[in-house]
Amino acid sequence: MRSVRRRAAAASALFVLVVVSLLVVHVADDARADADRCERFAADSAARGEQVAGEGRRVVVIGDSWSAGLGLDRPAQSWPSRLPGSVHVAGFSGSGFGAHASACAGVSFAERAPAAVRGGADLVVVEGGLNDYDRPDAEIRTGFARLMRALGGDRDRVVVVGPASAPSRAAAVPRVDALLASLAEQYGVAYVRTSDLRLDYLDDRLHLTPAGHQAFGDFVAERIAGLG
Repeated sequence: MRSVRRRAAAASALFVLVVVSLLVVHVADDARADADRCERFAADSAARGEQVAGEGRRVVVIGDSWSAGLGLDRPAQSWPSRLPGSVHVAGFSGSGFGAHASACAGVSFAERAPAAVRGGADLVVVEGGLNDYDRPDAEIRTGFARLMRALGGDRDRVVVVGPASAPSRAAAVPRVDALLASLAEQYGVAYVRTSDLRLDYLDDRLHLTPAGHQAFGDFVAERIAGLG
């Protein structure tokens, strides 16, 4: 009887060891996948940042994958290319207002803003919110406040562009959109609402097609022009 119990205990211990080992491998694989993704996004961000479009006043766009052009054959044709002026893009896929919108460290809008405007900016356009779909209001509020501090006191030069209703995250857009609009009013910066736009999306139902980028960029450009 004791030998049976010992064998059962040994089998149970072995089972636990196997499960723990598999969990460790799974966590390690996930960590490696996140690291690889972050490295790829960082490289894409740097490459997009080197593509400066147009002439005239210096426009800096701080944004997410829509600004970076994720999913496009020609990322330089992402929506900011439709804006007038000398347009400099600081886009990082997966980033947002919240500090933890992305699994990549140090890429929230507030954390990237100082480097983005280091060369000066006549206009700063901050585009995002879709990656904040699962972040709590308090985190978004904190991130927005940090962003405003990072951009300095000249609020007339700042425009915040809210999230469009991408099908895969449409259910969360009204909450994030309303919160960002409220925060923009609180801090005295212009807000461009895009949640009512009907746009063309890729098969992932999150990122824009070339036609979608063109429509989104033209809409934002028109709204900014209307701000005077």
